[in-house]
Amino acid sequence: MASREEIAGFIAAEFPQTRVVIEDVGDRGATVSLETGEADLRPGGTVSGPTLMAVADVALYVAVLGAIGIVPLAVTTSLTINFLRKPESHKRVIGKCALMKVGRSLVMGEVALYSEGVADPVAHVVGTYSVPPSGARQTGSR
Repeated sequence: MASREEIAGFIAAEFPQTRVVIEDVGDRGATVSLETGEADLRPGGTVSGPTLMAVADVALYVAVLGAIGIVPLAVTTSLTINFLRKPESHKRVIGKCALMKVGRSLVMGEVALYSEGVADPVAHVVGTYSVPPSGARQTGSR
């Protein structure tokens, strides 16, 4: 329901702190990426868990907005991450989200996180977003 450009504009206006880039949106899914740097690493030279979780949450939010339209008050209600292998430091993190259920009040999806150029995922994430009732939805930005 919302295009990549509409969602990117909304994210830029409402979440200017994010460095996550929207690569693709549609067909009940989304792909995002993050160029990692020193601030994203933890001891041992790997991408930190909070950085991976942020990429996954943005991927899920973008997919949700792509499916239901710009609904600023849609919020994360759960996010579970399974770390599978050490991410490559200084490579982009790629998040590929597929929505499993798009309901009136809840949207559930899963995100596979990858180090750019590596076939095996570094993490698997499952999340749920709560969607406000249609009368309470706020569609405008600031």
